[in-house]
Amino acid sequence: MNTTQNIGVTFYQNLGKLFYAIAASDKIVRKSEYESLRKIVKSEWLDVDEVKDEFGVDAAFQIEIVFDWMDYETPNAESCFQEFGSFYNEHKSRFSDRIKQLIWKTANAIARAFSGKNKSELMMLGRLKLLFEN
Repeated sequence: MNTTQNIGVTFYQNLGKLFYAIAASDKIVRKSEYESLRKIVKSEWLDVDEVKDEFGVDAAFQIEIVFDWMDYETPNAESCFQEFGSFYNEHKSRFSDRIKQLIWKTANAIARAFSGKNKSELMMLGRLKLLFEN
């Protein structure tokens, strides 16, 4: 795997961390949040680019894989958000306006998936918006 592919895979892995942070911000990841993520990965993220992982599978599936792994490992939502923020700041050129809009759409879909957005999710979404504006 070349460096561009490796960064592409890492890009999707960090999106998985961000989306986990949104879902886990209220300390509970619900099945509906995971289902919402899976649906939007299949309908939106698979068409973003042609990056493949080391197994030749669309790298966008790394979003689901990492999200699922984070839920299994149960890390702190805050640390996941900070890891995404660090990656974003180091690789801003990967985040076109189209990608940011898709990230925002996905984050909102996850936050809405269970009984609408709660305070913790709204705060995390606000932080994401600020990150993208700076």
